[in-house]
Amino acid sequence: MNISVIIPTYKNKSQLLQNLRQNIRFLSECEIIIVNDNPKESLKDDLKAFKNFILIQNNQNLGFAKSVNRGIKKATKKYVLLLNDDVLLLDKSYQKALDLFEKDQSLFAISFAQREKDNSIVGKNVLYWKRGLIFHAKAKNLKFGQNAWAEGGSCLIDKNKFLLLGGFDPIYAPFYWEDIDLSYQAWKQGYKILFDPTILVQHYHESTIGKNYSQKFIKITAYRNQLIFIWKNITDPLLLFQHFLFIPYNCIYYLLKGEKEFILGFIDALKNINTVYVKRRRNNLKISDRKILSQFSL
Repeated sequence: MNISVIIPTYKNKSQLLQNLRQNIRFLSECEIIIVNDNPKESLKDDLKAFKNFILIQNNQNLGFAKSVNRGIKKATKKYVLLLNDDVLLLDKSYQKALDLFEKDQSLFAISFAQREKDNSIVGKNVLYWKRGLIFHAKAKNLKFGQNAWAEGGSCLIDKNKFLLLGGFDPIYAPFYWEDIDLSYQAWKQGYKILFDPTILVQHYHESTIGKNYSQKFIKITAYRNQLIFIWKNITDPLLLFQHFLFIPYNCIYYLLKGEKEFILGFIDALKNINTVYVKRRRNNLKISDRKILSQFSL
């Protein structure tokens, strides 16, 4: 099997081990790489019960992006299965994605359907522009087809394309928007991202993040990264003009909603403006923002 499985984990040992006991049954043919992002706790002894895996121990907390990047650089297979430590595989249906890659050389990633705690199914998403900001949302249908981004917790990615695009950008640390950012870069390079509803996993979103971070911090980070994404990726002159024109309006809008986290996120984003500018200048893009966004609708 030409798949390396990358499992990043942070302060979630109990769930990691519990899920591994089930997932390992469906991963026997794969290379398994676990990246422990908690430098204060070793997993070496805990993982002795499992065979054929590689453990990468971070010496400092690097965040999701850098942890996944480390794992993928270590991978020896052509494709990488990104699997959060809170994701349960239900079968080997993920292997069907290999056929799609073989048929279409422009494919960057295949995203999976995910069963939430309330039994709802998610995984197919859209991006849209509103009030000078870019937003993401669930797609109205779960049919096979194009997906706005490959979710970093459960998808199969072409490793070479991942590395060619530079991997997940650590500017979004510790979490959120890094998978949207990389997928958007893939779209801009002319690659494709698909959603396959016949590949189903169980994933209770934010179950791990909510254990380790306050809701205030999570909101600030989400708003900060939403703004960083725009400043880094959007090149359409009219969209940029709308974005900066609407900044005062959006600040007032969110304050009236009682969400001062937008203002705090904006301040945090400004602290990264020089880094964002350098990354933005490196963009060598083939597909326009409008063409990408026109592919998706609410």
